[in-house]
Amino acid sequence: MPRPERPCGLLPDRCLAQLIAAGAITATRPIEPRQVQPASVDLRLGTRAWRVRASFLAGEGRRVAARLDEFAMHALDLGPGAVLEKGCVYVVELLEGLSLPADLEAVANAKSTTGRLDLLTRLVVDGGVEFDRVGAGYAGPLYAEICPRSFSVLVRPGMRLNQLRLRRGTRVLADAELAALHAAEVLVSGGPAVIAGGLGFSVDLRPAPGGRMGWRAKPHTGLIDLDRSGAYDPAEFWDELAGPPGRIILDPGAFYILASREAVHIPPLYAAEMAPYLAMAGEFRVHYAGFFDPGFGHGPAGGAGARGVLEVRCHEAPFVLEHGQVVGRLVYERMAAAPERLYGAGAASHYQGQGLKLSRHFRPP
Repeated sequence: MPRPERPCGLLPDRCLAQLIAAGAITATRPIEPRQVQPASVDLRLGTRAWRVRASFLAGEGRRVAARLDEFAMHALDLGPGAVLEKGCVYVVELLEGLSLPADLEAVANAKSTTGRLDLLTRLVVDGGVEFDRVGAGYAGPLYAEICPRSFSVLVRPGMRLNQLRLRRGTRVLADAELAALHAAEVLVSGGPAVIAGGLGFSVDLRPAPGGRMGWRAKPHTGLIDLDRSGAYDPAEFWDELAGPPGRIILDPGAFYILASREAVHIPPLYAAEMAPYLAMAGEFRVHYAGFFDPGFGHGPAGGAGARGVLEVRCHEAPFVLEHGQVVGRLVYERMAAAPERLYGAGAASHYQGQGLKLSRHFRPP
């Protein structure tokens, strides 16, 4: 008898747990239940890291370990804790690996907290020709490339800086499907639904109570221990953006935390990824993480009114950003099945129902 066809789309938590049990997602230490999110698995830093001369991809038919022989400057033992210095590039061996079946591929992204600290974190694999992409049937180790851009950080084994999603085929919504879903579920509120190659979102530059519109990273700061929550005074690491209202000028090379004007809603049977806006609209990027789990902003999961946080870096030339300006788009994708847990409902979440918010390491201002 022919095998029944398996559903396409992003795999939910229960399917990820089954793959862990079956050995398709491997680990040198047992995978903890808290690593399994509604549509992803958190990846953990291992004990070995290397400072490298430059960012690199393994390349077709080549192993990351062999390229490290070419580019590594020195090795680090993360066991007792190690400082990753601002402006340097590191490759860290992860505790997890993969042995994927031929019908599953994987994609990775930085976790929200990682992006809000301006930690450029990307997945690198043997034979890889793209960051954060793992081909169907891949069997081998996983590495994280980490480049702290604004703050030096203290890291240890087991820390979770990026996450992995698995998909069978792809079920990205076309614009007509997205418009129909918005009509049924209201995907954004607080601004118009601009649908063109995804769901557009804009920047909010109205002053919050106290006059704050956002944050800009200070150029010279102390060290951040990634294990510490609520430990740091924002004023020691960030400058508040406080006016004039409705407009800021982005400085090349500076890093900003802003918020979307629209509240974002991800229904339970969908996930979404923040994609860059057209380069012709301005030389800047608005995310490092940019993945929204099923249930983000979902009212029954406690997320009504949740806005997207924008991790903004300007390139080349100063650029004027104005309130309501479209800066990116959300690409929605169907889940292969509904997750057992939604984001923020029975799953640990620092950012459900959020507005403008720094990473969990900082005290409320």
